[in-house]
Amino acid sequence: MKKLIFLPILLPLVLVSCEMSPRAFFAASPGDPVVGEDVWFTNESENAVDFEWDFGDGFTSDEQSPVHRFTSTGVYNVRLKVWSAGGLTDVASLDLDVKIPTLLEVEVREYWDDYAVQGASVILYPRLIDWENEANSVNEGFTDAEGKTVFADLDKIVYYVDVWEENHDNYTLKDDDVGFIRTPEVMPNRINRFIAYVDYVEHTKGSGKRDGQMVIREIERKADSKLQPAASDDITGWEELYAKRVVKK
Repeated sequence: MKKLIFLPILLPLVLVSCEMSPRAFFAASPGDPVVGEDVWFTNESENAVDFEWDFGDGFTSDEQSPVHRFTSTGVYNVRLKVWSAGGLTDVASLDLDVKIPTLLEVEVREYWDDYAVQGASVILYPRLIDWENEANSVNEGFTDAEGKTVFADLDKIVYYVDVWEENHDNYTLKDDDVGFIRTPEVMPNRINRFIAYVDYVEHTKGSGKRDGQMVIREIERKADSKLQPAASDDITGWEELYAKRVVKK
């Protein structure tokens, strides 16, 4: 009788002890996300059948490999809890530092009289030869009442800025000094600013975009004679700028 009682109790203990414990593990791509960007979580857990994600921003998911967007900057501890078929658990976590998107605000101002130019076309090119050939543009924006337009999600490179408006452009300034059309290297996850100076031009009716007539004042003009906004780590107001960004082509 003792053996008959003992064996049914022993059998479940043996089965539980033989169950493989789950192992929680996952990866995130990109590993350095920005606000509003899709983050793909790849679940590489083993011996797991159920999953619970906590993204650290108040949102959760029970999908195996979810996609998530963070709406604010900050460091978020993403946590994955997994369960085996027998109820055993394991947990893995990862800190993600979510930063602001890379922004470039271009302000268009007349060179001599220093006024803002509204409604100007602003086109970014990745190389000087592209600017000269009007080819391979990155994006185009149009200035608002303050003479400004905002670009986002740019690479960490120098850009060449083409500005054209019915009575303004920066083509003669480029001939004086290419520095007038060349931005500093765009710094990632920051608010970059560049003032694109232009001349008042009487464009020839029916001519090509870059053909024009203007009165040239006889003076040697250098880009370093005009101050550009100083580089700064201050990201105050980035949300407002991001809302004004040009939608990328």
